[in-house]
Amino acid sequence: MDAANFYTGLVADLYHPLKAHSFDAAPYQAFIEQWGEPALELGCGDGEPLLDLRAHGLEVEGVDSSADMLERCAQEAQVRGLAVTLHHQRMEHLTLPRLYRSIFLAGPTLTLLPDDATAGQALQAIARHLHPEGRALVPVSEPAPTRPDATGSIRQTTASDKSVIRVTVIGARRDEETRTQVTTLRYEREKDGRTQRLDRDWTLHWYPRDVLAELVSAAGLTIDEVRGPNGQLVTETDTDVQLILKLR
Repeated sequence: MDAANFYTGLVADLYHPLKAHSFDAAPYQAFIEQWGEPALELGCGDGEPLLDLRAHGLEVEGVDSSADMLERCAQEAQVRGLAVTLHHQRMEHLTLPRLYRSIFLAGPTLTLLPDDATAGQALQAIARHLHPEGRALVPVSEPAPTRPDATGSIRQTTASDKSVIRVTVIGARRDEETRTQVTTLRYEREKDGRTQRLDRDWTLHWYPRDVLAELVSAAGLTIDEVRGPNGQLVTETDTDVQLILKLR
């Protein structure tokens, strides 16, 4: 199941209250302020950090493959009194009418693409939409193997409508040869004695540095800089990095 179909329905409903990580807008604000506007967030989901960047007055648009997540982003923008331009497209098929000085993915969104070929298409789409003087920020990481004791683990909370919502790990498999990890997750919402339940496979695909460098080059891009997650210097063996890309 690809991301466009994974983040729909009950999964999209429960994503925000159950998510394990939040994105600080500050690093992306600094990136945009360095390389300029307009900016584009690929895989903007329900609006984090996109809406915080808009609240700072930055001209940032968002694109996502999930219509359900974009709907939640638009609703939150309305609540916050923010105008935001959103595009319902897959990043690998991106076709927008303008160029952007800053293009970025927040977090390891690239791992949601199912294989090297699709990632290559996404990088080509970035190249097509990048201003000649602009830069693209692409975080890259290798997902940690699911711990043997993770099966059965539950993340649970009470939603604003008093329903009990949870996500449970019910299985996982990892293939080092194809660089793919699939975690089977069970999403549930309980309210008024009724339970909604949905099982979905969350698939991640990762990229060694040399493979990614080849994909970047084939897309007509070049690596301008490699940073650590917090902007620190990195080594050749680090797997959690941020690539700053420019046109060749």
